[in-house]
Amino acid sequence: MKILAADIGGTNTKMGICDERGNVDQYKEYPTESLKGGPHVIEKLLLQLAVYADYDAIAISTAGQVNSEEGYIVYANENIPDYTGMKIRDIVENRFKKPVRVENDVNAAALGEAYFGAAQSFQDFLCLTFGTGIGGAIVIDRQIYRGAKGVAAEFGHIITHPLPDKRGGERKPYYESYASTTALVRMARHVDPECVDGKVFFGKIREGNEPLQQVLHAWAAEVAVGLASIIHIFNPSAIIVGGGVMEQEELVRAVEAQTQDLIMDSFADVKILKASLGNKAGLLGAASLFLR
Repeated sequence: MKILAADIGGTNTKMGICDERGNVDQYKEYPTESLKGGPHVIEKLLLQLAVYADYDAIAISTAGQVNSEEGYIVYANENIPDYTGMKIRDIVENRFKKPVRVENDVNAAALGEAYFGAAQSFQDFLCLTFGTGIGGAIVIDRQIYRGAKGVAAEFGHIITHPLPDKRGGERKPYYESYASTTALVRMARHVDPECVDGKVFFGKIREGNEPLQQVLHAWAAEVAVGLASIIHIFNPSAIIVGGGVMEQEELVRAVEAQTQDLIMDSFADVKILKASLGNKAGLLGAASLFLR
């Protein structure tokens, strides 16, 4: 079976033809242009999908809260304006006359890791991606746990800091306000204004910049605080961490060490592993909705 899969991200959209072995052929990326709004994003997607031929079904991974049974966007923030309510499955099925399934991007990444990547040996695990915010997925018996309304695992919005006082505050108390890549860059810019993104930051880290290494250590502690909380709630066999920042193996090990310092001994056998599929995780996870 061949699945035409697409992964709609805030910056780029990836697509290709996936098979049962986890191969991705005819792979390509193009700019999502998300700030132009949901209708533009989907119209551009349709144009790119039309280039492909010889496939059996279409699978789509996308940012935003997704009703996977009906294939529409339950909620999307300002990163993709006018995306909430978008009936992606109906639009794509009507255009191409093929079966279509739609899944949230982090859920899709978790499924990709479950069937083709770092989580193949685990029945129960969590997946977190660290980027502009923090996305999450819960896998129980190798199935996505969705919650009452299908939007469970908003780990980025667990509260890890005291609520701001009544006078208000610039920063909200959520996990992603302190442990996302956005938060890391913000922390780094206070120390070195040249750190405008993660690429510059890690370049300076590799040069041995001591003040920025201290920033990285402090940020890893923020990551560990959230991981310790969800470990105590879910008691998972493993946590798969993804996102560009987690490509640094030494950072994953630092996060693991700090997490172990915070959790009870009876939870200490949890594995914290780097996602292994890179930017193809969402494609393969979406495709697995048909392939499995």
